[in-house]
This record gives sequence, C-alpha cells and structure tokens, in this order.
Amino acid sequence: MSTGARVVGVSLLVLVLGGAAYGTADAYDVVPGVVTLAPVPPDPEPFPAVPGAAEPPAVAPALGPLDAAAPVPDAAQVAALVQGLVTDGRIGPAVGVVVADQITGEVLASHASDQPRVPASTAKLVTGVAALATLDPASTLDTRVVRGEGDQVVLVGGGDMMLAPGGGDADAVVGHAGLGDLATQVAGVLTSTGTTSVRLGYDGSLFSGPALSPTWKPSDVNQGFVAPVTSLAVDIAKIRPGEYPPRHPDPERHAAQTFAERLAENGITVTEVGPVGPTPAGAEQLGLVRSAPLSDVVHYFLDTSDNTITEVVARLVAVRSGLPGSFEGASQAVLREAAQLGVDTSGAQLVDASGLGAGSLLTPDLLLGLLRLVTDPARPELREIATGMPVAGLTGTLAERYTTTSARGLVRAKTGSLPGVTSLAGTVVDADGRQLLFAVLADQTPGGGQPAPRAAIDGFVARLAECGCR
Repeated sequence: MSTGARVVGVSLLVLVLGGAAYGTADAYDVVPGVVTLAPVPPDPEPFPAVPGAAEPPAVAPALGPLDAAAPVPDAAQVAALVQGLVTDGRIGPAVGVVVADQITGEVLASHASDQPRVPASTAKLVTGVAALATLDPASTLDTRVVRGEGDQVVLVGGGDMMLAPGGGDADAVVGHAGLGDLATQVAGVLTSTGTTSVRLGYDGSLFSGPALSPTWKPSDVNQGFVAPVTSLAVDIAKIRPGEYPPRHPDPERHAAQTFAERLAENGITVTEVGPVGPTPAGAEQLGLVRSAPLSDVVHYFLDTSDNTITEVVARLVAVRSGLPGSFEGASQAVLREAAQLGVDTSGAQLVDASGLGAGSLLTPDLLLGLLRLVTDPARPELREIATGMPVAGLTGTLAERYTTTSARGLVRAKTGSLPGVTSLAGTVVDADGRQLLFAVLADQTPGGGQPAPRAAIDGFVARLAECGCR
C-alpha cells in the first residue's frame, strides 16, 4: 500500500472513531446534539389562562345608591333634634342650625339659620364652589421658566405653592410638580446652546397685595396654621415636615433658591437670584411643570382644611374674574360667584377665603345653599365638593370623629374651628337611606376648647343618621 493510501486510511479511521466517541457523548448529553438516552419528557400541560384576561368580579360600592323613594323624615321629629342641640349647654348660646332634604330641598327644621355667624373653616365651601364653577376643574397651575434679558432666566409662578423640591409625583397633590424636573428641562435647553451660567429671576406678579392678611393673628402665622400667600412655593412653604410647621417668610425666594440648586445639579451655574417684574407675554419658554388638576387641589383643601391653598385658589378665582389677586379681590370674587349661582348671600362678609381671619360672617342658610348646589345632579362640575369633604371616622379633619357611632362613613362635612367657634356643614344619610343636608354654626362656645362643642354637634348629626323619623 502506498504512503498516500495509508494516510487516507488512517484519517478515515480517526474520523470514524471520533464520530463514534462524539455520538456516545451526545447520547449521554455530555456534548450538544440531537441524540439522547434520557427518557422522553411528558406532554406539556395546557397553557394556563391569563388571569388578567378573566372577567373581573363586580366591585361592591361602600354605600349603595340612594333610594329616591326612601321616606322623608318627619319635620317635627327633626325639629325636636334641632331643639335638643340649641339647648345643649356644651355648644353655647349663639347657635344657627338648618336641616333640609337633599332631593326636594325642603327645609325640615331650623333655628336662627338666617343670622350671620362666624363660619371658621366652613367658609372654605364658598371658595370651593366658586373655584369649580368659575375655573375648569381639569385645569392646572403651571410653573414656567422663560428667557429674560441677556443671561437671565425667569421662574414664573402660576399659583402652585405645592411644588416638590426635586422630582414630582404624578400620584400626589402636594408635590405633583417638581422643581427638579423643571430644572432638568431648562438645563437641557441651555446646554444645547452652550449656556452654562445664568442669572435667575423670579416673577410673583400673578398675585397682589399683602401676603399675610391683617385679620390673621400673629400667633396663627407663627404656629404654622397658614403661610404667606404667594404664586410660588415649595411644599406650601413648610420649613420642615408636619401638619403645622414653621413657614418660610418669603416662599417665592425660597422656591427660586431651591430651583437654583437644582439647576446647579444639572450643570448650570446660577450667579444671582432676585425678584423681577412681570415677564412679557411672548417670552421664550424654556420649561414647564403642571400641578394636579384643580379639582384635586380643591379636594385637598376641603379634606385637610388647608388655609394657604384655599387662599391661593380664591385668588385664582379673582384673577379669572378680572379682580386683583389679593385678599380683598379674592373674598369679593368668591362671594359674588356664589350669588351668581343663586345662593342667598344676604348678610355675608368675608375678610379672607379660608375663614381664619377675624371678621367673616356667613349664615347657615348660605351654607345650605352651597350644599344644595354641590349635591345637585344637574351640576356635575361641583360634585367634587360633595365628595371632597371629609368622611366621618375615616378621612381628613373628620378622621378622628364619629369613630364609635353608627354615623361613621355616612357623614361628609366641612369642619370649622376657631377659639369660641365650632361649625360643621355637609350631608348625612339617615337610617331610611334618605340624604339630608345640614349646617351648624356656633360662635360663642364655652371655654375649654373644641371637645365639648364638637361632641354636641357630632351627637346631633349622629342622631340624624340614626333617625328613622316617620
């Protein structure tokens, strides 16, 4: 055999032996291949149904729909409950009360309901109704940055005092829009043109007049019950977290300084921060962030009884109505809107929109008129007022009240509390399923604070809820 033939033969033998070895390894799953000695796997189970594709179960409402055929309470029995309240020593000698049927509007019982009294925070109902009737409930409060003169950019306040110092939270009302997000937008535009250093101005010209009402006690400001009312602020001007913390004395400057810090984090040096006059309407916009919808903002101040945000919203109503965005303009605007909606404002006087200041007067009948509007199916734009009020024993300023009564969850009402003043106005569903409207104003309550007069009013409303008064 020639040498060439031997080489070919040996090569073929090597290939055959190698192929046999690889086949053996493949069979034992040592190397990749199609041959295996493993047992045949069973047939797979049917592909499971996607849970999300299944029809969801019906959601049971917390409260069923109101029955229009439910009996109306007997007026005489409701009057007896009202009489029991006004003679209750815990509430004092100066009390106005009215109770009405929601569907018919009929007044079932009242006491001095046409006499003006100090409303405290029930005055916020006027602002809420005026806002949602005048402004688009879906509208937002926009905070913008525009290009100023030379190397200046201007932070323009649009009424959002709830800005987050960093990124915004789309699920929140306070902090819905964030200065961090705004700074990122603006820095992107500036760096694209080679700008790395700017002067920062801030424009708070949307509102006018004093930021603090002369009718507010200095102690109310010092204790954090309210902040200076401006068109621009971070976290309602709170210096630290909490329900009633100290507030920044100049919320706009603090917001601008915070924005400058956010710009620096994005590579833009701010050489100067200061106030500027109104910016031209056609100024180039460099960035924009938007608050939560106005309806959510109104819900927030009704639920928490936040004085500052109520004042902000009232000023927006004034500006929309062509009045100055001041305490006087706001108070005039919200009362005028209530009158235009058909509410009797006789004897009404507001020195501010939140009810915090000394000198405001409203009647229980006026509050009843507002409640009729917000529960009227023909006025869906106002429904957020009825649903935005605190729920007894569950939410907001009523979360700790009615917790041990059968009225828990059946009362939605706006609270009011000042020294010597306790008030409550809202809706209650009675034992027969009939919805009633009520307003109680007491402005000469005995010494000892809120516990006693609140207990008297809450007991009265709980008895309305328990009433099968036929």
